[in-house]
This record gives sequence, C-alpha cells and structure tokens, in this order.
Amino acid sequence: MLTVLRRGCLSLCILVCSAGVFAQPQHAMTLYDEAPKYPSDFTHFDYTNPDAPKGGTLRLAGLNGFDSFNPFIPKGNAADQIGLLYDTLTYHSADEPFTEYGLLAERIEKAADNSFVRFYLNPKARFNDGQPVTAEDVLFTFNTLLEKGHPLYRHYYADVAEVVIENPLQVRFDFKHNNNRELPLILGQLQILPKHWWAERDFSKTSLEAPLGSGPYRLTRVEAGRSLHYQRVSDWWAQDLPVARGLYNFDAITIDYYRDMSVALEAFKAGQFDFNLEYSAKDWATGYNSPALRSGQILQKEIKNHNPVGMQGFTFNIRKPMFQDPRVREAIGLLFDFEWTNKQLFYGAYLRTQSFFANSELASSALPSTDELALLEPLRGSIPEEVFTKVYQTPVSDGTGIIRERRLEAWRLLQEAGYRIENDQMVNAQGEPLAFEFIIAQANLERVLLPFKRNLSELGIEMTIRRTDVSQYINRMRSRDFDMTSSIWSQSNSPGNEQRDFWHSSSADNPGSRNFIGLQDPAIDSLVEGLINAPNRASLINYARALDRVLLWGHYVIPNYYIDTWRTAYWQHLAQPKVAPLYDYGLMTWWIKPDAIKRSPAAEQ
Repeated sequence: MLTVLRRGCLSLCILVCSAGVFAQPQHAMTLYDEAPKYPSDFTHFDYTNPDAPKGGTLRLAGLNGFDSFNPFIPKGNAADQIGLLYDTLTYHSADEPFTEYGLLAERIEKAADNSFVRFYLNPKARFNDGQPVTAEDVLFTFNTLLEKGHPLYRHYYADVAEVVIENPLQVRFDFKHNNNRELPLILGQLQILPKHWWAERDFSKTSLEAPLGSGPYRLTRVEAGRSLHYQRVSDWWAQDLPVARGLYNFDAITIDYYRDMSVALEAFKAGQFDFNLEYSAKDWATGYNSPALRSGQILQKEIKNHNPVGMQGFTFNIRKPMFQDPRVREAIGLLFDFEWTNKQLFYGAYLRTQSFFANSELASSALPSTDELALLEPLRGSIPEEVFTKVYQTPVSDGTGIIRERRLEAWRLLQEAGYRIENDQMVNAQGEPLAFEFIIAQANLERVLLPFKRNLSELGIEMTIRRTDVSQYINRMRSRDFDMTSSIWSQSNSPGNEQRDFWHSSSADNPGSRNFIGLQDPAIDSLVEGLINAPNRASLINYARALDRVLLWGHYVIPNYYIDTWRTAYWQHLAQPKVAPLYDYGLMTWWIKPDAIKRSPAAEQ
C-alpha cells in the first residue's frame, strides 16, 4: 500500500522549492502541455446543447446478461453503463485527442518536470448519499485498485511512487520517473470510490448490490441478469459544471438484456428500445427494413469516427506449441479470404485492417523512416527481418473464393516448418495433426469462420469452432485456456500505459490482462516502454509505428476488418446536438423530444 503523508505548509514549500519545480494549478491538462481547446471560463463543450431538455426514459439493449456491479475486478460480467454511477477526477473532452478538464478535481497542478501531479478537489463534490468526496477517498480508490482490482491497474499505475494527502481536499501523486507524460492524465481518469461505503464490503468479490458513487445516475431497480434501471440524480453535485452542461439529459436509462443479437434487432424494430449501435454489416444493410424505417420513425445514421480503430483479429495463443512457429501462423493467415467474405457476407462495407493503429497517423506505412530506423536498428536480429525490407500488406484475392496461389504459399511455409500431409491431414515431424479450437461467444461470428474453416480443411488443417456462453468464454480467456479466438485491441489517439497490458512481458501471465497472444519479447518490451515514455508527439508516432511493424510481421493475429464510422439506428423521438464530437458518437449528449416524453408510456416507468 502506498504511504499516506500529511505535511504542513512550510515543509511542503521546502519540498517543492528544493526540487526546483514550479507549477500553477490549471482548469485542464494536456499530454504535451499544449493549450487546451477550451479556456478556463468556458461554459460547455461545443458538441453539447446546454439548453437540452431533461426528461424521459432512454431504453437500451444489452447482450448476454450480467452478474456483477463491480467492473474493477477480473471477475464476473459487469453490467452495462455501470460507469454512470461514478465521477472521475477529470473529464476527457470528446473533441480533443487527449485533454482533460476538472470534474471532481476543480484544479490540476502538473509539475513542470512531470515529477508529480496534484489534484485540488472541488469542495462541493459529494457522493450520492451526501457524504463529501475527500482526498482519503482518492487514496483508498488508488490503493484498492492496486491491491484488489484488475491487473491492468498495476500496469497503468506502475510508475507511481507515492500518494500524498496534503489536506482533506488536496492529494498529490509522486512519480518514480518523470518521462511518463501520460500518467497524470491516466490518474485523472480514476473513478473515485467511497471509502466509507466499502468499509464493510469485500471489494474483491462480485456483487449485485447497487454500489454508491458520486455520478449523474444511481441504480434503482435490478432484475438479476435481465434488466437494469438507472435514475438520474436530480441534485447531482456537478450538474452545473461546464464539463456536465448539456450531458445526461435522460431522467432514466433502462437496459433489457437479450441472448441473441438477431432477437434484439427484432425487438428494436418493434419499439422495445430506442437506440442501437450496429456492428453487423448485413443487419445494417438489410436488417432494419420495416414499416417503421420506411415511415421515418426509425432513422439510420453513420457518424464519422476519428479514433484509431486499433486491431480486430483472429488471435493466436502462442503459448500453444503448434502456434510458436511464425511460419505456421503466417500460413494459417493466408487462408482467410477477406475479399470473398467482404463481398459475400458484408455487402462490401468493410476495409481490411493493415495496422494495430488503423485509421490514424500512428499506423505504419511504406518502409521505416530514418527516425523509425533509429529505434529499430538496435533490435535487428531479434525482430523479423521483414520489418526493415518490406511494407506489410495482407494478401489480396479477387473475391471469387478461389485462393489456389495462397494455398500453395501456405503449403510451402508449412513444409519449411516441418509439416507434411499424411492421410489428408497436415501433420508435424512427430505425426501430430495441425488441429486447433477456435472459441467464440457470438453466434454471428460463426458465419465468418465457416468459409475460413473450409479453406483450412482443404489443406488438411482442422479447426473446430466452439461456441461458449459468456461466463465460460470470459473464464477461459482469463485462464488462457484457448487455442485461437477473436480479439479487439482498441486504441486512442494517444496510446500509452495500456500498451503494457496488451503486449508487454509483464502482462503475459497475469489473468485478466489483454496480452491474449502470450507475448514475452524483450524487443517488443523496449518499444512499448519507449512509446510510454515518448517526450513529444513526433516521438510517440515513431514508437507507435515501429511497434506496429514488429507486431504485424510477427503474424500474431490474422487482421480482420473495420469501418471508420459508428452505425447508429434510433427512433425519431430522440434528438441530438448539431455538432457531433470527433471521438465519440455522444449518446449522453442526446435527449428525448419534449412532446415525445408527454405521450410515451416509458416516461411513467
């Protein structure tokens, strides 16, 4: 546990001055100390309507149930929208790459040399039982997450040396190093927990007791695994702050859970819920066809997504012996025919993913630049040689489903790796067949995998598709009990500490980390650390591109596909601001039209 220290003003002054560090409290902080978009006297974000009417019930759908209201631990399946119960120290603006404005902390002081960050709590901040939010709650939250929370917190906060309570409304985080520029902003994202509420509860266990927070909503009604009812806190302490004005306009938010996406879509068309974020290209193209769509009661709108889309891919667990040779992984990847899949199953809606930072300037392209080579050359011999000589490009077919040349190339790679065909099976030198299990929890992914399975079987490779329920899937992923699966690594415009949780050796054996691949590579570790400690934006870009190249040429995943929009469908009684945020679809900025509230039965639920 990190130490709590209390010092008088004189000793604090000596400490700060002796370090030669002078900083001024600010209303916002940015990654590289650039000026924030909004000045200290701003009244609301441009993407909100400060005069949006309050009222009504937003009805949403969830999938596959829930069994926990504790999203902070590596156990259970947490309920949707549970974050609405909590406030953070700062609020991340949705139209800037990485700028945070004060929320629970009305002012933020970041050391000029990045050796500490100090948060000045708003004296008006209250939990929803009326108790004040104090520095003790901040310290309790931090220590609890480190000791009992998800392993990713230990990676996120690894560079924090000490937490100092300076007075009841002032807390300082001291850092082990001063080159982790993202860390102050990451700490600002802490969802603060009430120490007094958790004093008699076990944080390490899942629970369906409605937790206490300081956020804009409270959980008021629960039907275990089936439905949730959030009620807006009418006297929420932060409702008049600039970061909150125009947000959280619904008096209530209800979530009904469905076991199947197709059933949920039919329920949406029947008016059982109000908003749907669509992930299926087929459903987006044809699934919404209904009298309500034709009459204009249901609207479909694509909102431009300016975020990096990261990587979605079929993931190899390289802890498994059959996947430890990159030639085997590459050969299997050659047999996924994206062009045919996109044409036949997705109505041509998708782009092929070519990067772990796709849809951003962080993605690698062309051959490495001089600046990238300066990072990569010291690693030559321990990373794939293709990093230096080739531009990564996924194989391209003509979309007919005939991939004879790619099958021949896959066969050549497998022969190099010591495989041969025996009795129509691909076997290794010991006569063991190349066979593996692909686990999924979503039924709609099966139609993508079946053509892939057919291509594999034509080369004597057996892939078994295993569909599990959500709880079993989560447990198997956490225990690394899988051969292959589909994974998503989301990325931001300013990647940082979370990359340790994705790719670093320190996360490979941590249950619950997102190092699904099982990477334990010193070369990758060095690039991850360099990215986290990048001193400026240009350096960050170079490290991200270098890391991207090494991950791609390692053939650790079979890249899938993406779109650069959010596909939203909603009933016409919902309204939204004229300006959409750049980095979100902004559902919490929407509202229900006042005339619809008056005539809606949901308003009385």
